[in-house]
Amino acid sequence: MKRLYLPLILFVFVILEGVAIELLPPSFVMNDLLIIPHWVFIFLLYIAIFYDTDQTYFSVLYGAIFGMLIDIVYTGVLGVYMFAYAFNIYVMHGIRKLLHANFYVTILLGIFGISLTDFTIFLIFTVVGLTDMALVDYLIYRLIPTILANLLFLLVLYPITKNRLVQWQDEQISKSN
Repeated sequence: MKRLYLPLILFVFVILEGVAIELLPPSFVMNDLLIIPHWVFIFLLYIAIFYDTDQTYFSVLYGAIFGMLIDIVYTGVLGVYMFAYAFNIYVMHGIRKLLHANFYVTILLGIFGISLTDFTIFLIFTVVGLTDMALVDYLIYRLIPTILANLLFLLVLYPITKNRLVQWQDEQISKSN
């Protein structure tokens, strides 16, 4: 049963991302800022940092699966989120091997990962021709508000998630031994 917790939590975040804009105050929604929730990516980052070992890549697999689910439900182009989430979680997983998992590293990887993921998605949408936003406008009106909003979510989720994922990892390691 515990094997289903991670996909179930990720599925709930996929659903909540769709209603995230409705949860914001109207003053945020009515201005020119574009805030894109990357809650699935943030939880995948937590899985990569606190659940995956050096030899396991559950976060990358879940990134591909739930990225494709986001593509199917919310975008008109298949594979954009799937590629961005899986590739960037793989990069974060590799960087995590070099750093000790703690609060500051999580914030650093969160900021870098959210920035890289959102820029990857923007770049793909620009190449495909689905957006024509100038890079300066993208940085000011989309990337910075997206990083700040998702960083707030990362900070709120940290105390709830960290210990539980470490406990689940310890249980998984003790089962395999």
